[in-house]
Amino acid sequence: MTHASPTVQVLRRGLHKGFTLIELMVVLVIIGVLAALIVPNVLERADDARATAAKTDVNNLMGALKLYRLDNQRYPTAEQGLQALIAKPTTNPIPPNWKPYVEKLPNDPWGRPYQYLNPGIKSEIDVMSFGADGQSGGEGKNADVGSWQ
Repeated sequence: MTHASPTVQVLRRGLHKGFTLIELMVVLVIIGVLAALIVPNVLERADDARATAAKTDVNNLMGALKLYRLDNQRYPTAEQGLQALIAKPTTNPIPPNWKPYVEKLPNDPWGRPYQYLNPGIKSEIDVMSFGADGQSGGEGKNADVGSWQ
């Protein structure tokens, strides 16, 4: 068995102590480039997911409103609003065959209540979310999501 000289042992230990500053900088640059490419795509996906969730909620509310109309021969008035789907309205016209149509009213994915119009702007009734900005109109993530879509 041969023994390495003390100088070789010191060099071997020095080679295995850690990373050099250059190596760390290269890794950080690579991570930065990957983050710059990936993060914008992930953020766009979140906006798409919110719009899809809003469309699903609007479709569910429209289905409940159609059942309400089948049972009561009319949609809730604008004054009664979507609240008529979870509690029997106390203002005229009082629905004769009211039932609970949804367990609770969801907020839109941006945390605001859905809007209900009777008469609607786009059809007989409209259910909508004003999108990320909470204002009527807009484009992209700020676009309205409504029952007419």
